[in-house]
Amino acid sequence: MPQHQTAPRGTDHEARTGQTPEDELDVRSLRKVDRHPAIFATYAALSTGGSFVLVNDHDPRHLRAELETEHAGGFDWEYLNSEQRHWRIRITKRASTPLPRVLVNTGDLAAGTGEPDLAGAVWKLPVGERDLDSNVIALPPGGTIEAHRGPDVDVLVHVLAGSGTLSTERGTFDLAPGALLWLPRRSLRRLAADDEGLRYLTVHRRRQALVVGTAPPPAN
Repeated sequence: MPQHQTAPRGTDHEARTGQTPEDELDVRSLRKVDRHPAIFATYAALSTGGSFVLVNDHDPRHLRAELETEHAGGFDWEYLNSEQRHWRIRITKRASTPLPRVLVNTGDLAAGTGEPDLAGAVWKLPVGERDLDSNVIALPPGGTIEAHRGPDVDVLVHVLAGSGTLSTERGTFDLAPGALLWLPRRSLRRLAADDEGLRYLTVHRRRQALVVGTAPPPAN
């Protein structure tokens, strides 16, 4: 697999500006699937205030969107050159970690509760590097999530809008906006929306992706 090229800009830059040369990361020789991982690894290795110049064969707008998702408010993006097949962008790290931020207004997500054709996840936590998963789930009027054993993670549920019921092995609880539910791992549960529908936020530890492996050979 070809390696990306990281090289200093040269002593002429230092002579002209009095500044230490910046590293360049030229990803034009990399396969597309390898470019973003190389760029994010280079960014992660920067100290706060450090920068590098990305060299690419096109305007990396999708990369900028990814950086905004992962590091909103924590980096600078400066176009240095936009010639065809020779785009150069200075990326500067302004914060040591991803910054705390407001993701969404749950009041906005609660709007539209009760729409008959809307069911399932209406919002998902968009950050890639995370330890948690979070979703906002919509149930239409009369909709249900039938009785089942939950996954091998504990789940917090916050009711945002609408009304309904939570049924367990030993009883049923009425749900209204503001209710905070604890669903222990592997517990039996059933959720049902009333006539006005139901919308709720879930938070739980991120589960590892399912890995399909080869079954072991039978014992002799």
